[in-house]
Amino acid sequence: MKKVILWIGAAVLLAAIGFATFIVLKMGPRNAWGMLRYDTRKEGDLVVGQLAPDVVLTALDGTRVRLHERMQGEKPVVLIFGSYT
Repeated sequence: MKKVILWIGAAVLLAAIGFATFIVLKMGPRNAWGMLRYDTRKEGDLVVGQLAPDVVLTALDGTRVRLHERMQGEKPVVLIFGSYT
């Protein structure tokens, strides 16, 4: 009976290790380790509810827009950084 419990425990342990390996491989090594390694946020840089710093951005039509000019209204401003190609 003890051997059966030992084999079941070993099987469960191997299944858990296999599942964890699958998840890390699915996420990719950059995401699993890189999120911790390359997180460059600093404590106290921006806080929820704090005003965003005023920056000048280039709109899709090529015009230059200050962020605070767009934030005059009541609707929130959403900034998306990334590539669409």
